[in-house]
Amino acid sequence: MYREVFVPVDNSQHSDWAVDRALEIVAKGGSITGNHVYAARLHDVRFRQLETGLPAQFQTPEEIKRQRKVHDKLIEKGLQLISDSFLDQVEHRCVERGVALRRQLLEGINFEEIVREVNSGAGQLPSLIGFDPNIAANYDGGERVRGDVRLGADGRIVAEDEELDEKRAGSSGRQYDLVIMGAHGIGRQQYSQLGGVVSRVAREVEKDMLIVRDGRPLRGGKFMVCVDGSAYSYRAMKMALEMAREFEATLYVCSAFDVEYHHAVFNNIKDVLSERASKVFKFEEQEELHNNIIDKGLLKLSQANIKRAEVMAEEYADVPVITQILIGKPFQVVLQWIEEIQPSLLVIGRHGAHRIDGTAVGSQSENLLRLAPCNVLVTGTVGIRPEDIPWIEEDGEVGLQWAPDAEVRILRVPPFAQGIARRAVEEFVVEHGGDIVTSPWLDRAIQKLLPTHMQLIMGIGDAEELARAEVKAEEQMAKTVVMGRDDDREPAGAMVEVKCPVTSHITTRARTTADPPVWTAEAFHRLGVVPLIARPLARGTVERFARSHDIWRITTQVMDENKQAMIEADEFDAETMMGMFRELRARQIKAEAEGGDALSADMRRFIEEAKASGVSRCPIRDIEEQASKCPVDFKTMTPEQAKEAVRQYMDQEGTGAPRE
Repeated sequence: MYREVFVPVDNSQHSDWAVDRALEIVAKGGSITGNHVYAARLHDVRFRQLETGLPAQFQTPEEIKRQRKVHDKLIEKGLQLISDSFLDQVEHRCVERGVALRRQLLEGINFEEIVREVNSGAGQLPSLIGFDPNIAANYDGGERVRGDVRLGADGRIVAEDEELDEKRAGSSGRQYDLVIMGAHGIGRQQYSQLGGVVSRVAREVEKDMLIVRDGRPLRGGKFMVCVDGSAYSYRAMKMALEMAREFEATLYVCSAFDVEYHHAVFNNIKDVLSERASKVFKFEEQEELHNNIIDKGLLKLSQANIKRAEVMAEEYADVPVITQILIGKPFQVVLQWIEEIQPSLLVIGRHGAHRIDGTAVGSQSENLLRLAPCNVLVTGTVGIRPEDIPWIEEDGEVGLQWAPDAEVRILRVPPFAQGIARRAVEEFVVEHGGDIVTSPWLDRAIQKLLPTHMQLIMGIGDAEELARAEVKAEEQMAKTVVMGRDDDREPAGAMVEVKCPVTSHITTRARTTADPPVWTAEAFHRLGVVPLIARPLARGTVERFARSHDIWRITTQVMDENKQAMIEADEFDAETMMGMFRELRARQIKAEAEGGDALSADMRRFIEEAKASGVSRCPIRDIEEQASKCPVDFKTMTPEQAKEAVRQYMDQEGTGAPRE
């Protein structure tokens, strides 16, 4: 596991916890390098800035030069003594545990020197000032000891001329396996997520790094690791398994994929495109393709990620492993699972499957570094090889051959979805006995994966069928009432003219939700972005939302609210299912009249399977029959009005009042 462990210390609580974890890790063999960095040169700069405030007797050029020399050595001597005291505390604890400790001081900017030391053993070692040789022998570079600060005959500190080489002791040249740091230092602030030094070090080190947030021991705890299919994540999986075996921990393995981001992108772009641009880019069909193919493909990728992790775990039979697929923004859902599991250690790779050249750390890893409430082990970039990704059976599967015409058509799919779309089509072809993807096979796959109106939009179906669908849609859209604009002070259409059927006298009354809703010009224009075939369905969805919220005038704001409500509800209502049922039944009647069959082979197989399981009647048909007997038209009433109408009906029938 880890044998050479580097631990920077500053005598803070988090620093003490870091030492505790280091002692746990090397308990069965290994050594610790206890380190403290001081910045004597920083004090030199500050002293020169304050020289103008010295008393007059110290302002001569000779005296200022003398004071600089005295200050340099005196300050560095004091910083070395303080650092030595920090390392005394570490040594006492190492002696109690029987762990070897090597002391080390570095001079310079703290995070820069730590990174140089951890990555290549190139941190700047200072020569020690006046240290006892026996103590100096325990330090890296301890063979270089300078003379101590001296007093002259006049009782003043002697100003010595020291060359730069005299102040330095070279570098250690050590090779470390792991650096352990507390999440905060002695300067911790209330709202700080991660200390300034540790956050900078975490972005630059190449080796494994353990960031310690609390004092919970490793032994007997719960460990969590995240895998995403990259070599970085499986390096993290390997270290998590080794740590779990060493400390008798249960290992929780997760893989996350985000479906919401692409939905948000589609909705954002769709709302700002002109009608012409929308037709060119065909975002509606791309979104539908995403919903039906890409989301399923991402799920399969996560399942494969977990399967690879399970293959690795087979070599660690004594480690209990629990797996979970998480859906959502990776760092967010991982944090939610952490809240549920309460692990003592989270193990993550520095980068993921989508690493961008030049980046120091992946965005998901960086978020988890800052926000995870537990200790976090970030595996480094040293020794990462793609061939170390575990092999599973699916990796040996070769894709089908594609006919040139089908190849041209699949290239219309956005690049980010190409792989998943190809895999979905190939799986469909294989399942149905094909061995090459042709245009007819591609048509069948699209018919299976996409709804009817999307098939027509994508050109699946004959020209006559498409023309009939468009004519029908235009007839339906012609009935839309369009009046006024979104920003009208007095909304147009607020009053409705009513003609008496007997006298033909015309009066006016206030418009209600029982009347056909009014669309503003902007809202109706936005509706035009939806493909013509699907436009009546989209209009009906918005109008149902408006009626249910007692709204008679549909603006772009109402359309936005409807979209959000659909996202939050994430379900079909009975009326939507009834519409789908009526469409299917109409196709059946038409096909039977023409001597054909409107049901696909897949639909017939589904019906037969349902019958075999005891389902003898479609539940939607029952809904239709019951709805036809209902005395209330729920389309045109508010919930309160419908409730009162049902109450009156039940009173007349003598069945009593409805339950709340």
